[in-house]
Amino acid sequence: MTKLGIVLGATRPGRVGPQVARWIEKTARGCEDAEFELVDVADYDLPLFDEPQSPLMGAYEHAHTRAWGARIAELDGFVFVTPEYNRSIPAALKNAIEFLYSEWGNKAAGFVAYGSNVSGARAVEHLRLIAAALHLATVRTQVNLSLVTDFENFTTFTPAERHDAALRQMLTEVISWTNALAPLRRA
Repeated sequence: MTKLGIVLGATRPGRVGPQVARWIEKTARGCEDAEFELVDVADYDLPLFDEPQSPLMGAYEHAHTRAWGARIAELDGFVFVTPEYNRSIPAALKNAIEFLYSEWGNKAAGFVAYGSNVSGARAVEHLRLIAAALHLATVRTQVNLSLVTDFENFTTFTPAERHDAALRQMLTEVISWTNALAPLRRA
């Protein structure tokens, strides 16, 4: 069975990302050909990147890197959940991504973002560039949530019904691409 991680990229207190991740998980339960698991960057307490060698080498000195790497390696694809911070992704998510290299490769990724002015679109554009450098195949459909219209008082997630179809389409694309890339992961 295909195993996909819902990677929650925000770590700050009071974050709304867990509500979005639970919404994705609930919708993903309807996907019979894949299992989805929440992967919260906050659970790994990663310091600023502190490995003495490049992640390209795969020789991790620190236990926190080995734990993070093992978690990402066991997954076949990802759905990244990210807010938009200052027209990009949170530093914690970028840092977590940078700890690893080969663990990301030949897997598929989809995106669910949230923000105020453009509903997280700029964060996704940055993630797409980062993903390309890591050999992560990104799917076209993405879900962009507005802090103004999809959250009550910026704190309680109340997604517009129109997002359900986009989320299901994005999950279908991630599963399809993940399965198509399976021979490359086995090679």
